[in-house]
Amino acid sequence: MLIHAGGLIKSVRFKDYKYVGDPINAVKIFNEKEVDELAIIDIDATREKRSPDIKRIKEIASEAFMPIAYGGGITKIEEVKDILINGVEKVVINKSAINNPALITEAARQFGSQSVVVSIDIKKTLLRGKKVFTDNGKVDTGLDPVTFAKQMEEAGAGELLLNSIERDGTYEGYDLPLIQAVSAAVNIPVIAMGGASSVDDFKQAIQQGASAVAAGSMFVFQRPHRAVLISYPGQQELKEKLFNLTS
Repeated sequence: MLIHAGGLIKSVRFKDYKYVGDPINAVKIFNEKEVDELAIIDIDATREKRSPDIKRIKEIASEAFMPIAYGGGITKIEEVKDILINGVEKVVINKSAINNPALITEAARQFGSQSVVVSIDIKKTLLRGKKVFTDNGKVDTGLDPVTFAKQMEEAGAGELLLNSIERDGTYEGYDLPLIQAVSAAVNIPVIAMGGASSVDDFKQAIQQGASAVAAGSMFVFQRPHRAVLISYPGQQELKEKLFNLTS
């Protein structure tokens, strides 16, 4: 769930935002759909240089029947604490993981590595291959994704959220070579994200080494016209096609 200007939105390649609805209403629907976990990312917070909205986070978490992960604007250990004591199980850290990797180490030390997720946004550059980007895909850090993933594992991250910017919202399937390369390089769970269109895409990502899969557009749009329709695969389909792969 991407939060922009207080509402739930979805993007295509980190652009072309479309309003989906009120986050609280979406959470209530996802409760009914038996979603396993929600990642809520405030995509404005870092750009606006503001701290996480604890009141809003608490409000969303109080409505959720499943574990919540929150990201956006986290720069201090005090903010990590405030988020975790208000009903959120995990923090998702992106730009601060690059600017201040000591924050990852300290958060893992105080709250356990299982509470710390580092999100890695990746885009292919013209001449230098795939690189890590920040600031909603606008800033090329020059970092190699595999090298950075290993550094974050060493810093104390418990999970990596691996997001392909070029596949975001495209329904073109996950970046399987990227998933394979990063998963083979680290010993912590890798969550694949960016491009899912079906449970079969989930299956392929798991087969390439991902420990879990995430999706956005697939769960909130009815194609081909991106009409808003919050949905989720049935538990039977997931069991038949996916769960036996991860057990």
